[in-house]
Order: sequence, then C-alpha cells, then structure tokens
Amino acid sequence: MTTSSPASRYTAVAIALHWAMAILLLFMIWLGWNMDDNEVRYQLHKSVGITLLFLTVARIVWRLLNPPPPLASDMKPYEQKLSHAVHIAFYAMMVIIPLAGWLLVSISPFQISTVLYGAVDWPHLPFTSGLQQGNELLHAVVENVHSKGAWVIITLLGLHVAGAVKHEISGEDGVLKRMIPGLFGKAAPPSPPARGAVIAFGSSVILFALIAAIPLIGSGGARGSAAPAGGTGAETNGNWTVDYATSEIRFSGLYDGKPFEGVFDTWNADVAFYPEDLPASAVSVTVDTASVATGTKLYDSTLREAEWFNTAAFPQATVLLSDFQSTGGETYSATATMTLKGKETSAPLTFELKIDGDRGDLEGKAVFSRKALDLGQVSDAGGSWVSDEIAVEVKGTATRNN
Repeated sequence: MTTSSPASRYTAVAIALHWAMAILLLFMIWLGWNMDDNEVRYQLHKSVGITLLFLTVARIVWRLLNPPPPLASDMKPYEQKLSHAVHIAFYAMMVIIPLAGWLLVSISPFQISTVLYGAVDWPHLPFTSGLQQGNELLHAVVENVHSKGAWVIITLLGLHVAGAVKHEISGEDGVLKRMIPGLFGKAAPPSPPARGAVIAFGSSVILFALIAAIPLIGSGGARGSAAPAGGTGAETNGNWTVDYATSEIRFSGLYDGKPFEGVFDTWNADVAFYPEDLPASAVSVTVDTASVATGTKLYDSTLREAEWFNTAAFPQATVLLSDFQSTGGETYSATATMTLKGKETSAPLTFELKIDGDRGDLEGKAVFSRKALDLGQVSDAGGSWVSDEIAVEVKGTATRNN
C-alpha cells in the first residue's frame, strides 16, 4: 500500500499576510458602514485602508518571489480557473478599493487631512491638486467605485470560503491545512524554502515613502523660507521688547458643540505703545500659520490645508492694532485688523496692561469671524461643526526699551 506525501503549505509570511489582511479588510468594510460622521472611525477607516494597500503591495511581491503551492490535483479544470480568477479579482480589489478611497479623500472639496493612527501625517495622492472643485462627476464615479467595491469583496469572499470548504469536505487531500497548518492536518513545508521578505516589504516601504515625499519636495523649501522670525526676541522698531518665552497667542472656539483651543508657536511682534500718547501707539504682529498647534495632529494638519489657513500659499497672517483708547485704569481697547489668505477683517480688542517700572504684563481678547476670513467655507460655511466666532487671546510680558 502506498501513501501520498502531504501537500505543501503556504509560506509563513504568506499565511500571516493572508489572515492579517482578511481581518483588516472585514474591519475596514465594517468601519465604512458604521462611521456616521464619527471622526475617530473615519480616520481609522482611512488608516486601515492605507495599511491594506501597503500589505497588498508586499504580498504581491512576496507571491512573485514565492509562488503558492499548486492547487489540489483533484480539482476540475473549471474549478482551477475559477479559483485563479477569484484570487486575481481579490488582489485587484485590494488595490482598487483603498486606492479609490485615497483618491476620494484627495479630490474632496472638504480637504480633510489623513493622520494614520493619529500619529503620522499622510499626503493626498500626488497630482490631484486642482481637482477638488468643479469635478462632481469624477467625485461621484470614484465614490461609487469605493463604496460598491465592498460588495464585490464580500461576494469574492463568499466564493473563496465556499470553495475552500467544498474542497476540504469533498477533496481527497483537503486545502485548509495549507493555510492553517496543524488545525486541519499536517502539510509539508514550502518547496522551495521561502525567500525575499526584505525585498517584498522593502519594495512597499520605498514605494509609499516616495509617494509621501512628493508633496514635501514641492512645498518644504518655500514654507521654511517664508516663516517669520517669531519667538526669537529679535529687535524691532517699537519701544517694547516681547518676552516670547512667557507670551502666547491662543485661539478657541467650538467643534461639534465642544470647546477646542490652539496656539501659534512662531510669531513676532513690533510693539510701540505709549500710555501717555495713545494716538501714537501701534502694534504689528506677524504669525507663522504653519506653526499652529492644537494638541491633536489631525486638527493641526487640517488647519494647514487650503480650505483653512492654506499655509503653502499664505504662510503668514498679520494683525495690526490701532485706534487705542483708555477705558479706565489699566484697561484699554483697540481695533485689531487681521489679514489672512488675502482677506482682511477687523474686530475690537480689549486688553488689560499692568505696567510695573519697565515691565508690562498684558492680557487681551478679540473675536473674529471665520466667514470674513474665508476659513472652512467649503465644508462648514454655516458653522454647523465649527463655530463661526473664533476667540483670539493674547497673554504676554514685555520690557520697555530705554
């Protein structure tokens, strides 16, 4: 009596990729259907999608270097062709669905940033700049491909599972032990031995690193050269020198009914203030808008986008204070004129200034309208999510120049 040798199993890397991607794929589809304007789930959905795209590239390269074991010998010719077709379709959809999602985010007029797992800024697809406006048909087509692709994946998954179960039950040798070794029987080691893990994953890393670097090549240098000399304590033409280490510009508002706030880390002020001669007083503040910091990476990245501060095209905002008036004691008022993205608006500023010798401590506040400055007017012109009124507060210490 003769016994046939057990069928070869898949490589350990192929098995790990198979199950990891299966779990991530199902989780991504569930997230897509259960986001309901949930910001955290939306970002997680995008993060999983990019992860799947990365793993798919690695898996394709790995498969080219390590061909899978042959199909079961008892499979009919049409079954073998169907199995190959399902696998090819799976690979195609694992590229198409995440790529369509990435493109959808890139051409969306809302321009919401992608921050992978809340830690890594992820760029829009290269060469999609300018496609955000006036491309409703393209947006609808891509959105349809992305959303309906989930049903294609589910159909393919059903065929895949049905085929595996069918051949496990009726096949002579079974197939599940090749992908779940030890659970459904013993399978022989891969032949030939596995190779090329560094090449497979390295290729994917290099590909996505190059894609991520494209926006930096075009904008990094310009942004750095345009930044103001803020926070350096550089000499100005005013009669007060600001201590930037103890001073800050902070903004606040409401997002989805909850308070939020942020600061600008880099700014510069030229202060000429004369309590005894207020008409001669004037203050000029220059802010590096790319230095915005809210404590949430997603918000920081989104605020730098074109719909908000558009830091690539408008790296600076300016605020000019004029028309100073005394309102009694150590309190004053002034007109704050802000210029941002080429838009100009004014708001009253009230502040308290305590002067002790040559030291001055200031606290002030002004409230500006997002609409007047064209901030977030594509995605939230009515203030449904982000309040239209944004408070800007300044606290600082300065020393009078002698």
